[in-house]
Amino acid sequence: MPNEPRGRMASFLTATEAARRLGIKPATLYAYVSRGVLSRAKAADGRASLFSAEEVERLARRGRPRRPAGVADITVESAITEITGDSLRFRGLDATRLAVSRTFEEVAELLWTGEFGSAREPWQARPAALAAGRAAQAALPAGTLPLERLQVIVPAMAATDPLRLQLDQPAVLAAGRNVIAGMVDCLPSGVTTDPGQPVAGRLWSRLCDRRPSSGLLRAMSAALVLLADHELAASTLAARVAASVRADPYAVVGTGLGAISGALHGGASLGAESLIAAASGPDDVPRVVAEMLRRGEKIPGFGHFVYRGGDPRATLLLDLVRRAAPRSGQLAVADALLAEVRQKGLPEPNIDLAVATLAQVAGMVRGAGEAIFAVARTAGWIAHALEAYTGPGPLRPRAVYTGRPAADGPRRVSLPMARRWSPRRGDQARGHSPVAPSICSRSKSAWPRCRAYSSIMCR
Repeated sequence: MPNEPRGRMASFLTATEAARRLGIKPATLYAYVSRGVLSRAKAADGRASLFSAEEVERLARRGRPRRPAGVADITVESAITEITGDSLRFRGLDATRLAVSRTFEEVAELLWTGEFGSAREPWQARPAALAAGRAAQAALPAGTLPLERLQVIVPAMAATDPLRLQLDQPAVLAAGRNVIAGMVDCLPSGVTTDPGQPVAGRLWSRLCDRRPSSGLLRAMSAALVLLADHELAASTLAARVAASVRADPYAVVGTGLGAISGALHGGASLGAESLIAAASGPDDVPRVVAEMLRRGEKIPGFGHFVYRGGDPRATLLLDLVRRAAPRSGQLAVADALLAEVRQKGLPEPNIDLAVATLAQVAGMVRGAGEAIFAVARTAGWIAHALEAYTGPGPLRPRAVYTGRPAADGPRRVSLPMARRWSPRRGDQARGHSPVAPSICSRSKSAWPRCRAYSSIMCR
């Protein structure tokens, strides 16, 4: 086994051996890896995991790590996305490189099948799905945000697909292409677009009435790729749980859309948009930031749970926007915001700020960042659904009850004194053993039932 760590037999343990030594389940072992408690190496086959025997022994002697309050570990094995402290990989390939070399459709196929696949026709939704989705969103009030429209479009499209519960891979792939194309093409647009365009160009026309420069369109395509998946983010976990109980692909996407709208998830880009728009210019940024901090509010678009040293997706996307529109006033505001936050020692920017910057520089409609996030992440939800459909069954976490303890024991039946029964010596001698009161078939009164004869003992 030349590719395995040296001294495998003496220095490394398999996952089963490590879990047994620590007295935990394999799922908990992988949770320790995700929390940085244990390190993991790959075996020669690239799939099996190996653990340092010395590290496992040290942890076993120290005892189980204490979990911070409010932190929950849910670990799922997946071959789709790998996240480290400073990188993101799709099927083993660097996502930042894919973002500048591949289209969104190609990366979606990679997430779904593990291969880029051959050239295909442009993704198109079925006519019936388009008609239903457009009619559903057209009934919404003016000013409805794009993400809110998507949350209505998807279930309307689902109703037109009689084969949506067919969960084999070819059917799910077809549903994935249909739902993504429909989400984009059902959004209202003030300009005519070529239906043969890639998804990035069609989505641009739904969110912005200006023609894109080649540089900004490239940034839009990169944003879709960078946001296509991010392991078990909140919306992906929700979508995967739905898929684990065999919900259809449209229901999986609808579940993800519900979670992604949260202010601590995809909705954070809307807050970052509002932050950039609140400043009249670069010189006004310190006032805007100071007012938010004075109100005790968190600055949206900064810091990340995984990328402590900075979000590599944000670094790339901001760089693409700077190259595409170096003289943009909104870009100057965003750069002033970055400088102000760094001066105060706050965390580095994340992908939410980068997408919001793209939307503001391009002059897109309010809430465009959320829509870009949702359309892109749909590819990841479908990928995780495909894995879950072939999995063992429902993903069912358990809760640790912290509520009020039981105030009393089992309830006892109380009978009036006149109806209470006392066993006679003869009954006990014959092995009669009365149990809980029952109803006598003759007198309709409550009397004990005899275990010996399974009958009512009437006296």
